[in-house]
Amino acid sequence: MSHNPSSPLPLTHQGVQPNPTAPLITAQNTSILVDPSEEVRRLASKVLKSQTEEAKASAQPQATTNAQIAVKEAQARSHLAIDTHAEAFLKMAVAQDVSDIHIRVGYPPIFRFNGEMMFTKMGTVTEEQVMAFLHKFVSEEIKAQLDSKMDLDFSFEVQGLARFRVSYLHEMDNPALVLRVVKMKIPEFTDLGLPPILLNFTKMSKGLVLVTGPTGSGKTTSLAAMLNHLNRYQSQHVITLEDPIEFVYKNERSVFTQRQLGIDTASFAAGIKYALRQDPDTILVGEMRDRETIQAALHAAETGHMVFSTLHTIDAVQTIGRIINQFEPHERETVRLQLASVLAGTISQRLARRLDGRGRVPITEIMFVTSTVKDYIEKNQIEDIYQLMSDSKNDELVSMNKCLFEAYNAKKISYDEALEISEQPHELGMMLKGVYGSAEDEFYG
Repeated sequence: MSHNPSSPLPLTHQGVQPNPTAPLITAQNTSILVDPSEEVRRLASKVLKSQTEEAKASAQPQATTNAQIAVKEAQARSHLAIDTHAEAFLKMAVAQDVSDIHIRVGYPPIFRFNGEMMFTKMGTVTEEQVMAFLHKFVSEEIKAQLDSKMDLDFSFEVQGLARFRVSYLHEMDNPALVLRVVKMKIPEFTDLGLPPILLNFTKMSKGLVLVTGPTGSGKTTSLAAMLNHLNRYQSQHVITLEDPIEFVYKNERSVFTQRQLGIDTASFAAGIKYALRQDPDTILVGEMRDRETIQAALHAAETGHMVFSTLHTIDAVQTIGRIINQFEPHERETVRLQLASVLAGTISQRLARRLDGRGRVPITEIMFVTSTVKDYIEKNQIEDIYQLMSDSKNDELVSMNKCLFEAYNAKKISYDEALEISEQPHELGMMLKGVYGSAEDEFYG
């Protein structure tokens, strides 16, 4: 029987239930741990104090030691189980703004918080608990596949709490899970700290926009915020093709049709093909992961639709090269010219740790396809685009290093963080040290 997600997680010790929104993150020297039992510690101390007073009253002194407190805490934590308190466990993770949850046999649950992996102080997980946890949330169709598949992607929703994108896998012959937390409310674009000029992409009627970056860099969230802004201010039919569906849009001025691979459509390429017959204005393609999807997306943009998608590339130059190189050598010139005609822009994103320790800030390389960029792509001078962006003084062409410089200059990130993120750290180092003269003159005219 599942636990009501609106109730606190029963970290019970002598009948006390702690507050699930109490701070979890604690630092102990150089190791950072997640402790969901602050209330347990308080209770254990109270119990021991009471026992000590009783012992004194009966002339049998009893010392209060850290070891005794630890035993009490361990006893209380033994009540934590992801299978018996599954929904409340997820509620606790969401309340602490955890981005990912790792569940694997032989370890306590592990959270990713602000980009860092943190071990919880819960009990170790068994194989039976992993499967019991899953069975509380997934459909009968997914349950039927768990025994026969070693890898499986899907999503589920805990009503009123969040959606979870799940990767089911096997590790050392044991089942394991990685859950990405997807908030129910799509973040406001203005709350993400993204450059306002990115909203210009949502005002375009045709073309291809690619949001790129490594896994966990916020691509999906940024795209969702942009499309929800479109939803609020424009009247369109937006078709999304996702694997799996993450954010769920509520129709405002626009109408959204959300389709999931394997359930609503066979593949990204097939979804795009049929979307063209479904009266779309804008099409979101979850990922340009293969040649067929790229071909279909280019065709959709070429026929007068706005297409948004993602790639796991690090910058504009690599993005353009990745698309072209998906094709055979004899096809690449045609594809390059096609790409030059439809590409509207690229957004390459990273998440940097804030200098004040309060979360992360997006670092965003921006490339709108200006007439010069288009000319470079047509003439196969793609590598020269990087220098064009570095030299540019307008906000339609902003290199990653320029964005890192500005974030450092605004005291949002540290010097070391800027260099760690940069793909051109030597160049950035010179910029930060003022080798180019006045940094203000260099970048602000």
